Amino acid sequence: MIENGFTYLAVLMMISASIVYTEKKSQHKLFEYLPAIVIIYFVVMLASTFGLWHKTESVTATYKSVKSNLLPAMIFLMLLLADMREIFKLGKKMLLTFLLATTSIALGFVGMFALFHTSFGEESWKPFAALSGSWMGGTANMVAIQGALDLPDSAMGYTLLIDSIDYAIWVMILLALVPFAKKFNIWSKADTSSIDEVGERLALKEENKKPISFDSLFLLLGSALLVSALSQYGASFLPTSDYLTQTTWVVILATVTGILFAMTPLAKVSGSSELANIMLYLIVALIASRANFTELTEAPLYIFAGFVIIAIHVVIMVIFAKLFKLDLFSLGVASLANIGGVASAPILASAYSKALIPIGVLMAMMGYILGTFGGLMVGKILEILAG
Repeated sequence: MIENGFTYLAVLMMISASIVYTEKKSQHKLFEYLPAIVIIYFVVMLASTFGLWHKTESVTATYKSVKSNLLPAMIFLMLLLADMREIFKLGKKMLLTFLLATTSIALGFVGMFALFHTSFGEESWKPFAALSGSWMGGTANMVAIQGALDLPDSAMGYTLLIDSIDYAIWVMILLALVPFAKKFNIWSKADTSSIDEVGERLALKEENKKPISFDSLFLLLGSALLVSALSQYGASFLPTSDYLTQTTWVVILATVTGILFAMTPLAKVSGSSELANIMLYLIVALIASRANFTELTEAPLYIFAGFVIIAIHVVIMVIFAKLFKLDLFSLGVASLANIGGVASAPILASAYSKALIPIGVLMAMMGYILGTFGGLMVGKILEILAG
């Protein structure tokens, strides 16, 4: 059994790398429904359940140090791609559709928790707050909220379970609805001419991206680690409360820094997404390493709760589609940009047209910006309901 901190970290890194490599090389259909990040979580959780490592002083110290230092660095790198100036160019209607999706998901969480909170265990609002961060942004936001709310790693199993099962079924439904887009648009009386125009403009910009180089990766890594150090230092001077802890401030500072630097030349340096994903996958593996399957006793109830959230979200979206003449493409991509993030929104966009892929990417970037703040707000409402 592993008792040394560095060996523990090396094994987690190798498990994560092997799964990502297999996903890219095999192109297996399994990865269409279960992304590598979800498989990493459950493989590491299985290893933890069978006691592959012990929670020795060395292992625990490595876990705490790596996770707390990498989290703000990862948030910063993720948000470097989210240039607010480009997002605003999407157009008023598309931005409002995205915000509608975000708001309806938040209302889905509040509505579901108001109905069923008595059926869940103590402090169950925390896993749902983390999930709301994921469903309004991405896994990076979920991990950020977990850190901000000091959510135990054991409870993250429920969050990942809903995030993988409910999300996979929702992706399949949205892809199955693509052939019905014309009928839906006739029903909602939507005008889709502006979407094609935006898609073509963004596609041209994507083609001019510079390749990743050694110096670009080095610069980004150095910047991210420095932002992490400064965020933690800055947070130590800020006032705290039961809800606004020092870790919450670290997350907020890293988020704001990422948003600001996304409008500087540093954002044009290639490789931020790749570096951020390496950090994210390692953080998810670290979280999974502290959990085990024996703790997932209420799994069916949590999965059902996830479908209730999606149902509320869908009803609100359809009502507003009719009222404001919204098209199925914008609704579907906005929904998946929230619930699935940058990994799946472009896939749905490409099912409509290859030229629309950049719209999916930009909408997902909006999710990264709003996901952490939105998730913390939803968490506060859920905490009030639980009390």
